[in-house]
Amino acid sequence: MCGIAGIFHLETAKPVDPERVRRMIDVMPHRGPDGSGVWTAPGVGLGHRRLSIIDLSGGAQPMANQDESLIVTFNGEIYNFAEIRAELEGRGHRFRSHSDTEVILHAYRQWGEECIHRFNGMFAFALFDKGTQSLWLARDRLGVKPLYYAQVSDGSILFGSELKALLAHPLLRREPSLTAIEDYLALGYVPDDACIVTGVKKLGAGEHLRLVRGRGLPAPSRYWDVSFADRSSAKPDVLAEELVALMRDAVRSRMVADVPLGAFLSGG
Repeated sequence: MCGIAGIFHLETAKPVDPERVRRMIDVMPHRGPDGSGVWTAPGVGLGHRRLSIIDLSGGAQPMANQDESLIVTFNGEIYNFAEIRAELEGRGHRFRSHSDTEVILHAYRQWGEECIHRFNGMFAFALFDKGTQSLWLARDRLGVKPLYYAQVSDGSILFGSELKALLAHPLLRREPSLTAIEDYLALGYVPDDACIVTGVKKLGAGEHLRLVRGRGLPAPSRYWDVSFADRSSAKPDVLAEELVALMRDAVRSRMVADVPLGAFLSGG
């Protein structure tokens, strides 16, 4: 678990105070006790709290590519990053680290937004593209990793792994959403794109959002959803074998780490 946060000015490239981004990530120390970083440029600031899992010495974030035209802050893991990296190296890409974070940068350089369909993992990330002056926010298919965002009065977009990161910004209105409170009392939770604070939204599971300077705040786009249309006609014993194989593969992919790991069997 890591934590990300940042600021992006939609209208003009106003300066971003690094200390403001620092305050946003410093309220989430539990998400990243192993390190933190802040990167700013005109109109954008990215912050990161790191829990080191892969490439302990070379995976610091926010991370830029070689010519610093792309910068990413990333929470999660790309389980198949080694396979994607091998394909990218075959296409001429050269890597400076062994992290899955750098794979995101090179995959985006190679395939653009289509790279997200290649990622098998749990993730939330923000990638700034200097060439297009845009910020790309994305969340994994099932929404394992959270990502909150809101627009504030100076025209900027705030985002973060937790609501408290946005609340650390002085321009965020601290007013409860009555609709979200009603949903919580009726359902026991707040639905995926809503938030208990007025004006704050959660990027939905399987969604991404492209913010381009000068174009206003668009609606998120869905890149994946569950489909129940293709039903299998296989016999139960065949399906049971397939399920066991999928579970073994899922567990195996989650055991790639440069640190000791364990499992909490909490039933959560």
